[in-house]
Amino acid sequence: MTDHRQRPRRRGQGELEGLVLSVLREANGPATAGWVQERLGGDLAYTTVVTILTRLLAKSAVTRERAGRSFVWTPASDQAGLAARKMRKVLDGEGDREAVLASFVTALGPDDEQLLRQLLRQPSAESED
Repeated sequence: MTDHRQRPRRRGQGELEGLVLSVLREANGPATAGWVQERLGGDLAYTTVVTILTRLLAKSAVTRERAGRSFVWTPASDQAGLAARKMRKVLDGEGDREAVLASFVTALGPDDEQLLRQLLRQPSAESED
């Protein structure tokens, strides 16, 4: 006889990281892994949550500090900052940066292209130092 019980859908690593980050952003300050696990609905094991947080730390998406015998975690940036970090990582992995950037810009819609032009005209924080 075959067991016809459905197994829970397996989520991808990026999806879990996104869920953990969104829960951390809801916190009123640094949060423990246990707090994150509770807010996720107990769907994930505590060790899985710690693993995800540790991966996010390696990607500089979160910070942590010691609190007693454990750690508390804080998101390092918002969704926009995280997306920008991913875009930069892709760009850094390519040999011909000019070709990648040119291809990216030509694929933008008119509104996004105009927004990018406006952003490029703004003085950067680095040039003000």
